[in-house]
Amino acid sequence: MPLRRIVSSLAVATTAAALLAGCGGSSTPGTAKAPPPSGGSSSQGNAIKIDNFAFSPATLTVSHGAVVGVKNDDSAAHTATADDGHSFDTGSIAPGESGKLTAPNAGRYAYHCTIHPFMHGTLVVR
Repeated sequence: MPLRRIVSSLAVATTAAALLAGCGGSSTPGTAKAPPPSGGSSSQGNAIKIDNFAFSPATLTVSHGAVVGVKNDDSAAHTATADDGHSFDTGSIAPGESGKLTAPNAGRYAYHCTIHPFMHGTLVVR
């Protein structure tokens, strides 16, 4: 096999491995564990589930000050971070782990995963 092809194949394999490694990770030290969800104004309670690189429910309605559990049932670490950059941020939640956020003032808050920016959800606070 020509040297150029070997080097090219190694470069592709290395890039793929680096991209895949970036999707994993562990939770940030101090990431809080969420209490079991209870109550809430949605049929899901005060809980967001992450699975298959998506937030469920896509829109969750809660009361001001509610504690929202965020369970990561996915194969990669994720966050739930308000798009405005300051209203809430769970930090990195490792696969199989949970985090939590506290619902800010009344309003509609778009949020995303900072690790996988294509993941979006909405938190409606009443």
